[in-house]
Amino acid sequence: MRDRILSIKATSFLTVATSVLVFSTGFNSVTKAEAVRPNVILVMTDDQGYGDLGCHGNPILKTPELDKMYSESVRFTDFHVSPFCTPTRAALMTGNHPAVTGAYRTSSGRTLMHPDEKTLAHLFADAGYTTGMVGKWHLGDNAPHRPQDRGFQDVVWHRAGGVGQAPDYWGNDYFDDTYERNGAFEKFEGYCTDVWFREGIRFVEENKDKPFFLYLALNAPHGPYFVPKEWAKPYMGNKEVSNANFYGMIANIDYNFGILRERLKELDLDENTILIFMTDNGTAGGAKFKGLDSEPIVGYNAGMRGKKSSVYDGGHRVPFFIYWPKGGLMGGKEIDTLTAHIDVLPTLADLCEIPVAEEYDEDGVSLKPLLDGATEEFERKHHVLQYHGGAGGTAMPPGPLAFSVVLTDKWRLVNSGGQYLFDVEADPAQSKDVAAEHPEEVERLRALYDPFWERVSPRMTPVRIDLGNPAEPKTVLSSQDWYMAKGNPPWNFGSIKKLPKVTGPWMVEVKTAGRYKITLRQWPAEANKPVKAVRAKLEIAGKTMESAVNPGTTGVEFEIDLPAGPSELLTYLYTENGKAGGAYFTDVELISKK
Repeated sequence: MRDRILSIKATSFLTVATSVLVFSTGFNSVTKAEAVRPNVILVMTDDQGYGDLGCHGNPILKTPELDKMYSESVRFTDFHVSPFCTPTRAALMTGNHPAVTGAYRTSSGRTLMHPDEKTLAHLFADAGYTTGMVGKWHLGDNAPHRPQDRGFQDVVWHRAGGVGQAPDYWGNDYFDDTYERNGAFEKFEGYCTDVWFREGIRFVEENKDKPFFLYLALNAPHGPYFVPKEWAKPYMGNKEVSNANFYGMIANIDYNFGILRERLKELDLDENTILIFMTDNGTAGGAKFKGLDSEPIVGYNAGMRGKKSSVYDGGHRVPFFIYWPKGGLMGGKEIDTLTAHIDVLPTLADLCEIPVAEEYDEDGVSLKPLLDGATEEFERKHHVLQYHGGAGGTAMPPGPLAFSVVLTDKWRLVNSGGQYLFDVEADPAQSKDVAAEHPEEVERLRALYDPFWERVSPRMTPVRIDLGNPAEPKTVLSSQDWYMAKGNPPWNFGSIKKLPKVTGPWMVEVKTAGRYKITLRQWPAEANKPVKAVRAKLEIAGKTMESAVNPGTTGVEFEIDLPAGPSELLTYLYTENGKAGGAYFTDVELISKK
């Protein structure tokens, strides 16, 4: 399958602090110990697969800066994330299986983490680091789920799962967009990826004299596939390229990554900064496939079967490069032991000598033994991934086994349209099912799934959005967060512009009892578009209110007294023939406390 782990000398990591670490959330002064603690920059791209890199054998795509990182770093070649966006981000932030966090799908109210989940940002902030987040969050657009609610102190981000999706600022299209900086919207100049790297470098420059953690999460190369023409031009007209713009987006990322590394050198930060490059799932546009699970028909996928949203390796095996010269993590070394996204938090805590409190209750394990060359001390012998609910939410509510895979270094037990066993050492393309030849392995691996389900299933409960939270005086809800029993709600303007006759509840928590103004809309307020309906209705906290819709109005307002506590908010906008769709956008604002 892949070369076994290359012998890595037991590296004696330099002690990153010469005295007892002082843990504080204040930054009035910087001690000598803090000054030598490593900084951390984690760069993650969106929808770029393992094969979407020149250093991984792609014969067409040029990625010289990432290839250089590859040649200089320690690479994990059997590193796995979730098959799509939100779950990977939840696992990365918490060290827990996505379903444990509550954020295990990309819409339908299941992108939010339980409030008791602690994040990487909490870990570093509590240890005296300055924390920054730039780019794509996709773990909630409202309090208490925004990045600034989750431990990040300096935040520049776009809402939703992609730029231009329904919850994002109206009119964003990757160029000269409006993003949110620390709770306020701000207009930015330039292409989105250029903006994110520019803001990431700004954060580094402002915090160069104290330890920092930067989470630089790009929205590219996620669709829509928009990029300045000069980046896509080298790939246009090539029949072996499935999407020239997708490759162009990666080329632009590569260029910006080089600028970031050069700036770190200029600031004398490159030696003592832990720099990580990874991606969030398998390729979305790097090749053409027949369905989700095939080998590529056109393009390159590093010899794997499956793409984004597949539980075959092509859907979740991704690059993971880590570089830290002062800590001995360099030299172009490879580790092919099975590892995963849930291991990042415990690993960074270990490398930075930050104790992890029991409340984190992480599922992942530290990769430091592997980095030290002490393979025998590494705790993991298997891993379980599951695409809860399946593609499009057609298998909701999520149950056991469906769309899952149990992984070991040698085996993959796949449950997707049947149960299949693959020996990935002999058959990395997962082309031959060997379940009949190895029934004992099927039984052994199947038994490993049950503890996973026992761990995750009790936490797959609704996570609520706050109303009347002082941290967010006005809550703007989007239909992307409707909690649907099955399928996906309207989550982009392609579906919303059709005014689909469907509605669903927002799971909410009224934090402050009082009088609220609730405004029902079909478009964001910034769009200034009229409501196409004759009658409006809302239901919340056991109360129902109705109103006629005035012609030309952009929103239907209600005032209602709400008690504190959990509730569901349902909206209806009726046409003349009595058909109802929901208010795809709803503003909720506390007028007066009770």
